[in-house]
Amino acid sequence: MKALAIDSAVTRLSVAAKNDDKTVSAVYDIGMKQSETILPAVDYVLSKAGLMPSELDYTALCEGPGSFTGLRLAFAALKAVEHAGNVPLYGIPTLETYAQPYRKLPLPVVSVVDAKKDKFYAAVYDGEKELLPAGDYEIARITDVLKDRKELLICGPDAGMFAERTAEFRTTEKMYVMPFTEVTTDALFALAEERIARNVPPLKDFDGPVYLRASEAEEHITA
Repeated sequence: MKALAIDSAVTRLSVAAKNDDKTVSAVYDIGMKQSETILPAVDYVLSKAGLMPSELDYTALCEGPGSFTGLRLAFAALKAVEHAGNVPLYGIPTLETYAQPYRKLPLPVVSVVDAKKDKFYAAVYDGEKELLPAGDYEIARITDVLKDRKELLICGPDAGMFAERTAEFRTTEKMYVMPFTEVTTDALFALAEERIARNVPPLKDFDGPVYLRASEAEEHITA
């Protein structure tokens, strides 16, 4: 299949184009400068993969949780492709994307992103089972799900931070902390194509990012 994927949920921007069995990926560890990089990155990977936007079978992105600005940038870029060429857009939960490479291992997988305010966006998986759905959690809520487990794996951009902060709650004998080095767009392609095979519909025109928490601006308005 021919596809384009973007992960801009965290400060590391990943963009990739897939032309059947050839994939071109670009990763930019650029902090908050995604807005000036995302469109040139899309052009670059499409060009290197020998693809035009009109040739794409689908696009995919991390739909959230994550950076409010980063998520909106990916949606804007891929919605433009969708509307210009009638290319279906698939939104994949960020935490599911980061956990995907490890889901076949015989131990629980904790996927985490720092949500600030002493909380984490987190989800816990055990194979095909979801032990804790994606949410905005205090550490104790996450570790409570894992208290009887002898082994677990932690992944995501803030896996190391989560492991350090859970020391006082820890009862697990073995904890594997994975460095955030995976090319996350590979997981986006795999998860999107699983959904296509199951005839899961793509995002609708009105669908947007999944935040799990109000933005600071929204919190000020409601305060």
